Amino acid sequence: MLLQLSIRNFAIVQSLDIELQSGMTAITGETGAGKSIAIDALSLCLGDRAEASMVRKGADKAEITACFGLHNLPLAQQWLATQELQEDEPECVIRRVISAEGRSKAYINGAPVSLQQLKNLGQYLVSIHGQHAHQQLLKADVQRELLDSYANHPNLQQELTKRYQLLLDTRKQYQQLQDNQQHREARRQLLEYQVQELDEFAIEDGEFEQLEIEHKRLSHSQSLLEQSQLSFHQLYDADDINALSIIQHAIDRLSELQAHDASLTPIIELLSEANIQVDEASQQLRDYIDDLEVDPFRMQQVEARFSRAMELARKHQVMPEGLYEYHQSLAQEFSQLQQDDNQLEALAATLEQLRQDYLQAAETLSQSRQKAATKLADKVQREIRQMNMSQACFSIQVRFDSQLAISRHGQDVIEFMVATNPGQPADALEKVASGGELSRIGLAVQVIASTNHKVPTMIFDEVDTGISGPTASVVGQLLRKLGKDAQVMCVTHLPQVAACAHHQMLVTKFSDGKTTETHMIPLEQQQRIEELARLLAGDKLTDTALANARELLGL
Repeated sequence: MLLQLSIRNFAIVQSLDIELQSGMTAITGETGAGKSIAIDALSLCLGDRAEASMVRKGADKAEITACFGLHNLPLAQQWLATQELQEDEPECVIRRVISAEGRSKAYINGAPVSLQQLKNLGQYLVSIHGQHAHQQLLKADVQRELLDSYANHPNLQQELTKRYQLLLDTRKQYQQLQDNQQHREARRQLLEYQVQELDEFAIEDGEFEQLEIEHKRLSHSQSLLEQSQLSFHQLYDADDINALSIIQHAIDRLSELQAHDASLTPIIELLSEANIQVDEASQQLRDYIDDLEVDPFRMQQVEARFSRAMELARKHQVMPEGLYEYHQSLAQEFSQLQQDDNQLEALAATLEQLRQDYLQAAETLSQSRQKAATKLADKVQREIRQMNMSQACFSIQVRFDSQLAISRHGQDVIEFMVATNPGQPADALEKVASGGELSRIGLAVQVIASTNHKVPTMIFDEVDTGISGPTASVVGQLLRKLGKDAQVMCVTHLPQVAACAHHQMLVTKFSDGKTTETHMIPLEQQQRIEELARLLAGDKLTDTALANARELLGL
């Protein structure tokens, strides 16, 4: 529950510190005194949009701090723990600072946070029902939210949302594939021809480089053979004179002279090594000549394949060395396109199954809503019949329609129906209920729908507008009953409602002609009597008004 609210330089508030208690608290004051300022400030703490105009004139910033007790609030504690914002004490302090330029900062337990984090935490702490909540009740989505709030089936809603999102994502994927199908088919046909052509040629990895080498060798095979044979003859095979015999003769002559001059020794050693090298080179050259063959048929084969590789490379605008990789990439793309076509068929079947799963979840949620609708309608009808609508009949229609466009909220058409007079057929709220009747119905629905909420603090900002007399007493008792299990704050101008509260606070406004300030003070019993008398009779406190005030308080 909300324990304390501190406001600094917000709107016409210079400084305000409010201690709050459990049960029902009524907030009263003259029109224009600023009864809703505390609620506006608290709304900022819970993530509402900040504006520069909210900062008190002359101040450099506005600051609002709210302290909440977290006893018996496992969802709020769990959220704080998940966000690593939990303190040792079972309390939570939220602070919002707005600069005069309109910039805003937010903190939870001293740590800076985003506005979205404030909103996420706020849903576990406070529920605010504004002045125009009754008009909002005419909207279909608000009616659905109120019914879901009373039904208290978040697991069913989450399951439906999960299936809806999965269906939506799969449908988007299917639509993208389908939209590109014509382009893919044209591309697939082109690739089919290209891949088939390259498959027939079937070049292997590194083959072109080998073809190029062999093509050069075969193209010059005759000259290679002739020059190799001549070289072998000169090195080794010539009878009259060859390189090997010349070197050997030199070694023999110098060896005879070595005894006369030792400096010839290293020269002889070098010639001996040269002799060995020439001999080995001659043997390898002979092997090369034996293996070298002039094969016109092989030349034709290599020439044809080499030329075809060059032709395909030019055709596909790639380097001939990259023809193999290009072939593989086209084949992979072609395979992927075929898989996409198969995937399109598979996705169509998956979509239908996901739609059936979604409809099943939507129908389960609808059944839960229908059960809750009957109970909620009975309770609302009992309450409004005590609010000077004794003949009213209230019902909630929940109609499941599988033909509706899919929605994360299900396939239900939900409508609040009312008949205010005997014999009158029930019809939609906006067609039947007057402003005052709508106020009573709206308040009853909000209060009863809130009973299943796990939110510990509920605020009603002048939701009793359009209600007076005995009906106001019933509204007050309804809010007091709600305050037995939750913290309820109600901004009201009705003494009958204020008298039902466990506590009462008075909002006053003071102006010295230059500046204006708003104050909020808790009232003791005698002060409550005087404030209720003022609400009953105006500024002049008569004995009759005071007596009526005591009677309202049950004194």
